[in-house]
Amino acid sequence: METPSAGDRRRHAPAAARNREAIAEVLARTLPARGLLLEIGAGTGEHAAHLAPRHPTLTWQPSDPSPEARESIDAWREHVGAANLQPAIDLDASASTWPIDQAGVDVIMAINVLHISPWSTAEGLMAGAGRHLGAGGIVYLYGPYRIDGEHTTPSNRDFDASLRARDPSWGVRDIGEVAALAAAHGLVLAERVAMPANNFSLIFRRR
Repeated sequence: METPSAGDRRRHAPAAARNREAIAEVLARTLPARGLLLEIGAGTGEHAAHLAPRHPTLTWQPSDPSPEARESIDAWREHVGAANLQPAIDLDASASTWPIDQAGVDVIMAINVLHISPWSTAEGLMAGAGRHLGAGGIVYLYGPYRIDGEHTTPSNRDFDASLRARDPSWGVRDIGEVAALAAAHGLVLAERVAMPANNFSLIFRRR
């Protein structure tokens, strides 16, 4: 991640620029026209800044537990000036309660989150989806994943090893394990989309 220049609170993650158009294409046919989208682990805020203006009638609520991330998210919000992009909120996905209304969330989105956080984040995210999404609500996940326990490429295997070396609780997750966790909270894996750079978009829907 690149640090901002003097006086500019916006942070930059090179991967965001590389994957944002591919993600935008999937979301264009997936997101509802209206409702509330909660972005988990919004990081630098670049995805929110790029995607929220494309869905102006969808309220976009970014969140992150890091104060530095929230500062960057809000700087990007100010930069793009999208009326539907809300100020970032402090939200830890692994917490048993979230600082949002119990009902009324239509989409929960997490881009490049599950592999750089403990499994408890995935558990909390799906539990939160079970609490906050209504019937037909969507969970959208993006990132690298294993399939049936196997890495899709040698580079993803190496990436997984590097993640676990940095933090043993991190790692490339298995789609089947994520889907089983989702099912325990009333969500079904509706679509798996192969993305550039050996990533996947996973789209879950609340039953």
